[in-house]
Amino acid sequence: MTRSLERHQIALYLAAISAGAAVSMAVPGASALETAINPVLGLLLFATFLGVPLLSLGRAVRDLRFLAAVGVLNFVVVPVVAFALSRFVAGDEALVVGVLLVLLTPCVDYVIVFSGLAGGAGERLLAASPLLMLAQLVLLPVYLLLFAGPGVLALIDPAPFVQAFVWLIALPLAAAAVVQWGARRSPALGAVPVAAQTAMVPLLMATLLLVVASQLRGVVGSLGSLAAVVPLYAAFLVVMVPLGIVTARVARLEVASARALVFSGATRNSLVVLALALPLSGALALVPFVVVTQTLVELVGMLVLIRLVPRLVPAAERGGAARR
Repeated sequence: MTRSLERHQIALYLAAISAGAAVSMAVPGASALETAINPVLGLLLFATFLGVPLLSLGRAVRDLRFLAAVGVLNFVVVPVVAFALSRFVAGDEALVVGVLLVLLTPCVDYVIVFSGLAGGAGERLLAASPLLMLAQLVLLPVYLLLFAGPGVLALIDPAPFVQAFVWLIALPLAAAAVVQWGARRSPALGAVPVAAQTAMVPLLMATLLLVVASQLRGVVGSLGSLAAVVPLYAAFLVVMVPLGIVTARVARLEVASARALVFSGATRNSLVVLALALPLSGALALVPFVVVTQTLVELVGMLVLIRLVPRLVPAAERGGAARR
């Protein structure tokens, strides 16, 4: 069953997005489904972490070359791209704040899943996730101060970052570690990783459906204002893929790590950032929908990148590979 799901996963994900769109437009109260996103995403990440051996995670933490490449790409290269793209909407405070808020924050959750589907090194992204979360928590205020001005900082509460780290990284990872340890001693627990692997595609489908169902109606209702950011988000994906590949080559990463790096640079922390954006009001009331629009564009882009990145970073390309 697992192989059948994986073989048809792209079609299944598109079906989930389509179903989410139908629910969003047919059910007026579908926005309430957003409360289920993080629990389902947490289960998805738990299943993902179960597939990463802890010994591999230990080696990944020591891979300083990859960690340095992730840091440079996300906190040196991306801010330049984000600032340049934000200038196209600089006349609208809500649009520029929303664009900066989401593009300046690298993803730490479902990027591991999408990268793994493209043959990326999931254990390296997992090892980098705590560092990425902490770095963006420190650097986001700095970049917002430089790019948007001091007035924006007073309106943003950093608490959702801490909550997301606990619920989406720390707890699923700890639970996966306990199950992996217990699976060596208990046949019953030994069946959990197998079941989790089977559940990966359905859980990602559920995540996609919930995000689209809960957010699409609000985006459509503000489409006149949000139309300006759609090409910016698409351009971000188009630009970041080659920049990720170039960074991987400069760092001399092997193939799986290079693919993971490309996904890290292209995928943003929109589900966490949405929690930062929701309390904003007044002139910035549109910011949550600006963030959600990026999520929707990115989800479609990820389905493309799952197929595209393995072709752009093929397994046969080993001339510049680094030693593990």
